Amino acid sequence: MKPKQIPGVPVQKKGGFHDTESYKQFDDTEKTIEQYAVLKQRFLSVNEWKSYCGENFADFRLHDSLGEYVERIPKVGDYIRIDIPGPGGFEAKGYDWVEIVEINNHHINKDELENLMIICRPSSIPGDEKNRHINHFYSAEATSTFMISRTKNSVKAAIYGRNESPNWNANFSDKIRNFSVAVGGMIGISKIQWKKLSDQFLDF
Repeated sequence: MKPKQIPGVPVQKKGGFHDTESYKQFDDTEKTIEQYAVLKQRFLSVNEWKSYCGENFADFRLHDSLGEYVERIPKVGDYIRIDIPGPGGFEAKGYDWVEIVEINNHHINKDELENLMIICRPSSIPGDEKNRHINHFYSAEATSTFMISRTKNSVKAAIYGRNESPNWNANFSDKIRNFSVAVGGMIGISKIQWKKLSDQFLDF
Protein backbone atom coordinates (compact mmCIF):
# COMPACT_ATOMS: atom_id res chain seq x y z
CA MET A 1 0.00 0.00 0.00
CA LYS A 2 1.30 3.43 -0.94
CA PRO A 3 0.75 6.67 0.99
CA LYS A 4 -1.92 8.99 -0.34
CA GLN A 5 -0.77 12.04 -2.26
CA ILE A 6 -2.37 14.84 -0.24
CA PRO A 7 -1.63 18.45 -1.29
CA GLY A 8 0.44 20.10 1.44
CA VAL A 9 1.38 16.85 3.21
CA PRO A 10 5.15 16.13 3.09
CA VAL A 11 6.28 13.53 0.55
CA GLN A 12 6.98 10.02 1.85
CA LYS A 13 10.64 9.12 1.25
CA LYS A 14 11.62 6.46 3.78
CA GLY A 15 10.47 4.66 6.91
CA GLY A 16 6.89 4.12 7.97
CA PHE A 17 3.78 6.12 7.15
CA HIS A 18 0.05 6.14 7.83
CA ASP A 19 -3.08 7.75 6.43
CA THR A 20 -5.72 8.03 9.15
CA GLU A 21 -9.05 9.55 8.10
CA SER A 22 -12.56 9.91 9.47
CA TYR A 23 -15.61 11.30 7.65
CA LYS A 24 -19.08 12.48 8.54
CA GLN A 25 -21.91 13.17 6.09
CA PHE A 26 -24.75 15.69 6.52
CA ASP A 27 -28.05 16.26 4.75
CA ASP A 28 -27.47 19.87 3.76
CA THR A 29 -24.73 22.45 3.31
CA GLU A 30 -25.90 24.71 6.11
CA LYS A 31 -25.59 21.89 8.66
CA THR A 32 -22.18 20.98 7.26
CA ILE A 33 -20.92 24.55 7.68
CA GLU A 34 -22.26 24.65 11.22
CA GLN A 35 -20.57 21.40 12.23
CA TYR A 36 -17.31 22.33 10.51
CA ALA A 37 -17.18 25.42 12.74
CA VAL A 38 -17.46 23.14 15.79
CA LEU A 39 -14.80 20.84 14.34
CA LYS A 40 -12.45 23.76 13.72
CA GLN A 41 -12.80 24.92 17.32
CA ARG A 42 -12.00 21.42 18.59
CA PHE A 43 -9.11 21.04 16.16
CA LEU A 44 -7.45 24.27 17.31
CA SER A 45 -7.91 23.44 21.02
CA VAL A 46 -4.78 21.30 21.29
CA ASN A 47 -4.87 21.21 25.09
CA GLU A 48 -8.32 19.58 24.94
CA TRP A 49 -7.50 16.72 22.57
CA LYS A 50 -7.14 14.16 25.35
CA SER A 51 -10.54 15.11 26.79
CA TYR A 52 -12.20 14.01 23.55
CA CYS A 53 -10.60 10.56 23.69
CA GLY A 54 -10.50 9.45 27.32
CA GLU A 55 -7.93 8.31 29.85
CA ASN A 56 -5.99 5.86 27.71
CA PHE A 57 -5.12 8.45 25.10
CA ALA A 58 -2.02 10.65 24.82
CA ASP A 59 -2.05 14.04 26.55
CA PHE A 60 -1.18 17.08 24.40
CA ARG A 61 -0.05 20.44 25.79
CA LEU A 62 0.68 23.54 23.72
CA HIS A 63 3.84 25.52 24.54
CA ASP A 64 5.35 28.68 23.04
CA SER A 65 8.85 29.01 21.56
CA LEU A 66 10.32 29.51 25.06
CA GLY A 67 8.71 26.35 26.39
CA GLU A 68 5.97 28.09 28.38
CA TYR A 69 2.55 26.43 28.55
CA VAL A 70 -0.09 28.49 26.71
CA GLU A 71 -3.87 28.35 26.33
CA ARG A 72 -4.65 29.75 22.89
CA ILE A 73 -4.85 28.61 19.29
CA PRO A 74 -1.56 27.23 17.94
CA LYS A 75 0.80 29.14 15.66
CA VAL A 76 3.94 28.33 13.70
CA GLY A 77 6.93 28.10 16.03
CA ASP A 78 4.89 26.70 18.92
CA TYR A 79 5.63 23.28 20.41
CA ILE A 80 3.39 20.45 21.53
CA ARG A 81 4.40 18.33 24.51
CA ILE A 82 3.06 14.81 24.19
CA ASP A 83 2.64 12.35 27.04
CA ILE A 84 1.87 9.00 25.42
CA PRO A 85 0.58 6.04 27.46
CA GLY A 86 3.50 3.94 28.73
CA PRO A 87 7.13 4.84 29.50
CA GLY A 88 8.42 8.16 28.21
CA GLY A 89 11.87 9.32 27.25
CA PHE A 90 14.38 9.73 30.08
CA GLU A 91 16.00 12.96 28.87
CA ALA A 92 12.65 14.70 28.31
CA LYS A 93 11.28 13.58 31.69
CA GLY A 94 8.74 11.25 30.15
CA TYR A 95 7.54 13.45 27.30
CA ASP A 96 7.91 13.66 23.52
CA TRP A 97 8.10 17.03 21.79
CA VAL A 98 7.13 18.28 18.32
CA GLU A 99 7.40 21.71 16.75
CA ILE A 100 4.62 23.22 14.65
CA VAL A 101 6.41 24.02 11.40
CA GLU A 102 3.46 24.94 9.18
CA ILE A 103 -0.19 25.95 9.47
CA ASN A 104 -2.14 26.63 6.31
CA ASN A 105 -5.43 26.35 4.51
CA HIS A 106 -4.24 27.09 0.99
CA HIS A 107 -4.32 23.57 -0.42
CA ILE A 108 -7.94 23.50 -1.53
CA ASN A 109 -8.78 21.01 -4.28
CA LYS A 110 -11.84 21.02 -6.54
CA ASP A 111 -13.88 19.02 -4.00
CA GLU A 112 -12.90 20.77 -0.76
CA LEU A 113 -14.39 24.13 0.15
CA GLU A 114 -12.43 24.58 3.38
CA ASN A 115 -9.23 22.95 4.53
CA LEU A 116 -6.93 23.54 7.51
CA MET A 117 -3.73 21.67 8.36
CA ILE A 118 -1.09 21.74 11.08
CA ILE A 119 2.26 20.11 10.27
CA CYS A 120 4.49 19.02 13.18
CA ARG A 121 8.03 17.65 13.31
CA PRO A 122 9.93 15.98 16.19
CA SER A 123 11.95 18.55 18.10
CA SER A 124 14.21 19.26 21.03
CA ILE A 125 12.77 20.64 24.27
CA PRO A 126 11.90 24.34 23.75
CA GLY A 127 13.81 26.70 25.99
CA ASP A 128 16.39 24.07 27.00
CA GLU A 129 19.69 25.30 25.57
CA LYS A 130 21.68 22.49 27.22
CA ASN A 131 19.83 19.72 25.44
CA ARG A 132 19.43 20.09 21.70
CA HIS A 133 18.70 16.40 21.02
CA ILE A 134 15.46 15.48 19.31
CA ASN A 135 13.24 14.43 22.19
CA HIS A 136 10.79 12.17 20.40
CA PHE A 137 10.67 8.49 19.52
CA TYR A 138 10.78 9.37 15.80
CA SER A 139 13.73 11.04 14.07
CA ALA A 140 13.75 14.66 12.87
CA GLU A 141 12.71 13.61 9.34
CA ALA A 142 9.28 12.41 10.48
CA THR A 143 6.19 14.59 10.21
CA SER A 144 2.64 14.42 11.50
CA THR A 145 0.07 16.43 9.55
CA PHE A 146 -3.23 17.09 11.30
CA MET A 147 -5.96 18.17 8.88
CA ILE A 148 -9.65 19.00 8.75
CA SER A 149 -11.67 19.81 5.64
CA ARG A 150 -15.21 20.39 4.40
CA THR A 151 -17.11 19.67 1.22
CA LYS A 152 -20.72 20.75 0.59
CA ASN A 153 -22.15 17.88 2.60
CA SER A 154 -19.32 16.25 4.57
CA VAL A 155 -16.42 16.98 6.91
CA LYS A 156 -13.16 15.10 7.36
CA ALA A 157 -10.60 14.86 10.16
CA ALA A 158 -7.28 13.23 9.34
CA ILE A 159 -3.75 12.61 10.55
CA TYR A 160 -1.01 11.76 8.04
CA GLY A 161 2.32 10.36 9.27
CA ARG A 162 5.31 10.47 6.95
CA ASN A 163 8.97 9.32 7.04
CA GLU A 164 8.65 7.63 10.42
CA SER A 165 11.81 5.94 11.71
CA PRO A 166 13.29 5.52 15.22
CA ASN A 167 15.27 8.34 16.77
CA TRP A 168 18.77 6.98 17.46
CA ASN A 169 20.22 10.34 18.58
CA ALA A 170 19.65 9.66 22.28
CA ASN A 171 21.19 7.98 25.31
CA PHE A 172 21.13 4.19 25.51
CA SER A 173 17.93 3.78 27.53
CA ASP A 174 16.07 6.25 25.31
CA LYS A 175 17.32 4.47 22.17
CA ILE A 176 15.70 1.26 23.41
CA ARG A 177 12.49 3.07 24.27
CA ASN A 178 12.45 5.03 20.99
CA PHE A 179 12.96 1.86 18.98
CA SER A 180 10.17 -0.05 20.71
CA VAL A 181 7.67 2.82 20.50
CA ALA A 182 8.60 3.72 16.92
CA VAL A 183 8.33 0.12 15.71
CA GLY A 184 4.96 -0.16 17.44
CA GLY A 185 3.86 2.96 15.60
CA MET A 186 5.20 1.73 12.28
CA ILE A 187 3.28 -1.55 12.52
CA GLY A 188 0.03 0.25 13.22
CA ILE A 189 -0.35 0.61 16.98
CA SER A 190 -0.16 4.42 16.85
CA LYS A 191 -2.67 4.49 14.01
CA ILE A 192 -5.24 3.00 16.39
CA GLN A 193 -4.69 6.00 18.66
CA TRP A 194 -4.81 8.48 15.78
CA LYS A 195 -8.01 6.88 14.47
CA LYS A 196 -9.56 7.39 17.89
CA LEU A 197 -8.65 11.09 17.74
CA SER A 198 -9.96 11.63 14.21
CA ASP A 199 -13.20 9.81 15.09
CA GLN A 200 -13.69 11.80 18.27
CA PHE A 201 -13.08 15.11 16.50
CA LEU A 202 -16.25 14.24 14.56
CA ASP A 203 -18.33 13.00 17.50
CA PHE A 204 -20.79 15.90 17.50
